[in-house]
Amino acid sequence: MPDATYVHDAFARIADRYVMTNHVLSCGMDIWWRKVVTARIKKWQPARLLDVASGTGDLALEIQDQCPQCEVIASDFCAEMLAHASSRGLQKTMVADALNLPYRDAEFDVVTVAFGLRNMADYPAALREMRRVLKPGGRLVILDFSIPQGILRGPYRWYLHHVLPKMAGWLTGQKDAYEYLGGSIEQFPSGEAMKELLRNCGFSITTATGLTFGVVTIYEGTRG
Repeated sequence: MPDATYVHDAFARIADRYVMTNHVLSCGMDIWWRKVVTARIKKWQPARLLDVASGTGDLALEIQDQCPQCEVIASDFCAEMLAHASSRGLQKTMVADALNLPYRDAEFDVVTVAFGLRNMADYPAALREMRRVLKPGGRLVILDFSIPQGILRGPYRWYLHHVLPKMAGWLTGQKDAYEYLGGSIEQFPSGEAMKELLRNCGFSITTATGLTFGVVTIYEGTRG
């Protein structure tokens, strides 16, 4: 699992160009992925939502826009990233470690984490903490990268390890901040492995939905 200090420093260094870099590297698909997640959440009509590891606030801003009745709070342990989220119009932010969230038990209807769980030092501990702040019956939604299966697996892994770090380094001027990305995606549990991890962390109903040929996956878990 990633080193927390390294991840914090890396994101602090690329905060100014993080949004633009994501759009370029995903060919704009990251915008659509977040819209798919938000459309699901909108149907649930939550009153209070916590976006963990919110970064520059891309998902939280989309939810805030599409779910005006919902109080959206964005948390991240990197203040530099959250400063960008606030400047882009995110109303409520909190600098906080996902492994020690500053909220009472059962405060939120929904907890989301987009491309953030993979960067945490302890996946089970983070998931249990997210479950703690969810109300009974509340939902956890995870959006993160996965490795496609079949004919796309080889080309995608080549892009992930050889092309993406160079492009990201050119765009941000911080190549080393992205060198760990491919390995982190390879090691991150996906599909049935993630569903099993969610069940082991106390979530009763779990689903996994692949998008864009399995490049990313949406996971849902319900607190029993």
